[in-house]
Amino acid sequence: MTLTTFIGGGNMASALVGGMLARGTAPAAIRIVEPLAAQREKLVARFPGVTLHAASTAAAVDGSGLVVFAVKPQQMREAATAVGAALRGAPHSGVLSIAAGIRIGDLARWLGGGMRIVRAMPNTPALVGRGISGAYAAADVDANLRARCAAVLEAGGPVIWVNDEAMLDAVTGVSGSGPAYVFYFLEALEAAARELGFSATDARSLAYATFDGAVALAKASTDEPATLRAQVTSKNGTTERAIALMESHAVKATIVAAVKAAAARARELGDELGRNS
Repeated sequence: MTLTTFIGGGNMASALVGGMLARGTAPAAIRIVEPLAAQREKLVARFPGVTLHAASTAAAVDGSGLVVFAVKPQQMREAATAVGAALRGAPHSGVLSIAAGIRIGDLARWLGGGMRIVRAMPNTPALVGRGISGAYAAADVDANLRARCAAVLEAGGPVIWVNDEAMLDAVTGVSGSGPAYVFYFLEALEAAARELGFSATDARSLAYATFDGAVALAKASTDEPATLRAQVTSKNGTTERAIALMESHAVKATIVAAVKAAAARARELGDELGRNS
């Protein structure tokens, strides 16, 4: 039995732990370090049999085959230095970081070196088992550790591996921040429905079902989104009028620019977090 210890017991860690348990991982194979007493109580109630610790100590990570850092980026240096010595004394353990913006080189420095590290960027739909993660494995990570990390991440959804750590900034721009873009579009569609006379409840139902159904249709088809769009855009019809207006306002180009801006900000945050810690 491989023991996995989560440093941090917030929403993302809870989502992954819940997914692991649902996939058959024994509760005794999971530990969670969570300093907030109220959150520990919630975790105990939600995950019977999972061991909880109040602090990142050597005892918390002792015997762990994988330590998952799931704390806020600003807390990573403190969390890493607290357990670095204990992890360096456990040559068979590895590290998975899901803290946004924290680069492997900085985390390795805070841990004191000598650790095999995988870095990943999941997104919030992992909370309902519908997320996706981008992941990067350092050169010294073997197939066994990579598989252990994949098993944790896949508890929240599929994983896309990248060959360059810098590509995780692009993952952040596309899928890490991506749910907010979807929610933004849903806000607009719902607002338009209300302005056209629907009740708030019906407006939301129309917006959600339309988006959910369109994504399901796209996934079921072998056609590209552009082809699917063309198939429902009749000449001189209602959809053509709507798309023409969006194109005149450069909506597609703006979305592409927004994703690139998010990726650029992810790079900046990585620089800031590494430099200031």
